[in-house]
Amino acid sequence: MKTNDSTAVPSVSVSYARNGSSKKSNELGMRVMQERAYEKRGEQYLLIKSPPASGKSRALMFIALDKLHNQGIKKALVVVPEKSIGASFNNESLIEHGFYWDWLVEPKWNLCNAPGEEGGKVKSVKAFLGSDDRVLVCTHATFRFAVDQCGVAAFDDCLIAVDEFHHVSANPDNKLGYHLGAFVARDKVHIVAMTGSYFRGDAVAVLAPEDEANFETVTYTYYEQLNGYEYLKTLDIGYYFYSGSYADDILKVLKPTEKTIIHIPNVNSRESTKDKIKEVEHIIDSLGDWRGTDPDTGFHLVEITGGKVIKIADLVEDDAAKREKVSSALRQPEAKTNRDYVDIIIALGMAKEGFDWVWCEHALTVGYRSSLTEIIQIIGRATRDAEGKTHARFTNLIAEPDAEEGAVTDAVNDTLKAIAASLLMEQVLAPKFNFTPKRKGSGPVEGYDYGEEGYNPNGTNVGFNESTGQFQIEISGLAEPKGKDAKRICQEDLNEVITAFVQDKNALERGLFDTETVPEELTQVRMGKIVKDKYPELDDQDQEAVRQHAIAALNLTQKGKEEGTDTGGGGSVGPEESGSSRAFVDGVRKYAMNVTELDVDLIDKINPFSEAYAILAKAMTEESLKQVAAAIAGKKISLTEEEARELATRAVKFKNDRGRLPELTAADPWEKRMAEGIAFLQRKVAEQNNG
Repeated sequence: MKTNDSTAVPSVSVSYARNGSSKKSNELGMRVMQERAYEKRGEQYLLIKSPPASGKSRALMFIALDKLHNQGIKKALVVVPEKSIGASFNNESLIEHGFYWDWLVEPKWNLCNAPGEEGGKVKSVKAFLGSDDRVLVCTHATFRFAVDQCGVAAFDDCLIAVDEFHHVSANPDNKLGYHLGAFVARDKVHIVAMTGSYFRGDAVAVLAPEDEANFETVTYTYYEQLNGYEYLKTLDIGYYFYSGSYADDILKVLKPTEKTIIHIPNVNSRESTKDKIKEVEHIIDSLGDWRGTDPDTGFHLVEITGGKVIKIADLVEDDAAKREKVSSALRQPEAKTNRDYVDIIIALGMAKEGFDWVWCEHALTVGYRSSLTEIIQIIGRATRDAEGKTHARFTNLIAEPDAEEGAVTDAVNDTLKAIAASLLMEQVLAPKFNFTPKRKGSGPVEGYDYGEEGYNPNGTNVGFNESTGQFQIEISGLAEPKGKDAKRICQEDLNEVITAFVQDKNALERGLFDTETVPEELTQVRMGKIVKDKYPELDDQDQEAVRQHAIAALNLTQKGKEEGTDTGGGGSVGPEESGSSRAFVDGVRKYAMNVTELDVDLIDKINPFSEAYAILAKAMTEESLKQVAAAIAGKKISLTEEEARELATRAVKFKNDRGRLPELTAADPWEKRMAEGIAFLQRKVAEQNNG
């Protein structure tokens, strides 16, 4: 994406083939993801990882109905985080599309529609368990209270389907996670978990490793979903910096004619003016001349340049009656079928998870939100496919650090979080990597295109499967996962590992702003520690295999983005169309082919954050960038004992390979750093002996 504003730099720009595959249905009325999930309907514990709008709700209906009719399950309870999402599980006619049964929920058992307090709804859950009816829908909160009162055993022989599963946490204080752990331990229920973002903003695991090992996973990637659309062709994701009040600069990134959801900042955030009502009024006033409100919907009518009148839905309004009128209007069927029903939605805490407005072309968020998960959910509002909608974008408007305001540290933290979100989205949107060791006598994998060069038995090989959106890449020296869990992580969960890495402030700060940081400190030491902390049950060999696969996926995404674009700013990830070529695929292939043989040591020598810094340098003013660097340099800490031990571990491998220990006088910065780790531990031992 090109831009005229120097402060506006996209970090991700993606184009897709629009082959329509993700919207085609089979003879049972199932789309690709739903068919993939239904194939595993016999699993007791099933985890569906699939992006917004891919059809998770209906996939659950297919699976639940089969369990109720063919697998001996007595009842199905669908639990959702918010009442509004309960509408996704209303009655659905499936027989007319080829399935065996319809999805039917008695009105009294959709507790998301029921008035009253949680106590009354818990009584309804008890009544449902004792009735002959088979399907109930309720919120996470209602379900938690019901389990507290009824006990785990009351749900034996039931299916528990948890929507937006990332709300669960392995933290013992998370009641829903605690209850699910108890259900798995008792082993008397079936569980289907569904999420579009299987990671949490606080970096805490969703499930304990021993519980997660029980789940069979169905993965449907963003790449598959968006590549299979009919209309949406490009998606841009960027962070944009402003100074002063955001309301004064918002029109630099907000187009009045673009269908937009604006999320204004939380009143407690640095970006907020502390008066949310005036902020909304200022935005509306900046867009054009107010012409009153629509009596039926409550939408503001605003005449913009050129004479067109646009409709703005205000969900920030303090008057509960007015806000409910607008909210109710947005739930009407016409909001989904009529592109001109509403033009801009302004919200604070609403219109995020589960909110379905297919026409949304731009999700504009002011200030960093509370978590990466929230950003993923907000981006999902813009990635629906709709006729006439060819382009979508997400913009994160962030205040530049200002030394005068005395909050440089907060500004730095917001900036780092925005970069982390950008890096994560690059990974989520890219095709999937399948890495294998380079072996003598290996050959091309069926179904993969190896480009004009073809398969080269003596060099690097990069194959790409257009239909599945997967790379097949051989890497010399790559450690193979041996255990079942390690294989699953390398095949399904690398993005969760990368999420933890890009959320690591130490890694981000040092990788972006510390010129003395050796790349291997990030790729081996920091990533190694993250893998060990995240998967302590894996042995050393499997931990190293996971580390190598995760770093390879992250760094090849960065290199593919760098090689595959000439935008001069944000770069691109994904298959940028240029005739029949695809920039990201070509970028990965170009980088890999530029080396005689792609090996693990080479990948470990890439700083994963170098491209992010290049983007940041273009997005921020030079003075602000200096302030960020200075703030980070001011709290720079020396080597920790934990890091020294990890360096010493790497030094042992170095000795095994080279026949000698690393030397402090070495010219190679990584060898010198490993030697410093050994010296640090030797000093520690000496101090303890002398003490």
